[in-house]
Amino acid sequence: MKLNNLYFFTATIKNWLPILQNDQLKDVIINSLRYLKNNDKIKIYGFVIMPNHIHLIWELIDMNGNEMPHSSFMKFTGHKIIRYLQIDKSDYLDKIKVNFNDRNYNLWKEKPMAIELYSPNVIYQKLDYIHNNPVKGKWMLAESPLEYKYTSARFYENGIDEFNVLNHIGDVI
Repeated sequence: MKLNNLYFFTATIKNWLPILQNDQLKDVIINSLRYLKNNDKIKIYGFVIMPNHIHLIWELIDMNGNEMPHSSFMKFTGHKIIRYLQIDKSDYLDKIKVNFNDRNYNLWKEKPMAIELYSPNVIYQKLDYIHNNPVKGKWMLAESPLEYKYTSARFYENGIDEFNVLNHIGDVI
């Protein structure tokens, strides 16, 4: 990914485990995004946190030290969530165990998907996809996108950013 480009980004938990069903762990994701936004590393235009994956529409603004912001985000959230699972003595730990030189666990599936967004039509299509993700398929986490807490859908409906992480997509297209 390159700085100052808009991306549809998907990161998935290793083995598609529903680790993010826990709201405390969803908050780890939100807090990391907020930190990067408040330090002018990213702009977030849409998001949803599902039980086993996340979708974002974001723009990477500036390096976070020597790392790209998405790398920092993946590393930080991985460490925090694994630490939580260790304290909680979660059964999920066995399922994310790895035998790497630099770590014993790997939360995120390797190579998250990043698609550069190049037109308003595609951007709005991805935003709709993100907002409808909790109400479709096997999850059915809510009756309406507006009822699901961990999404940007309500922001686009009422303008209130309850997580303090969002920028409106209309500001860039």
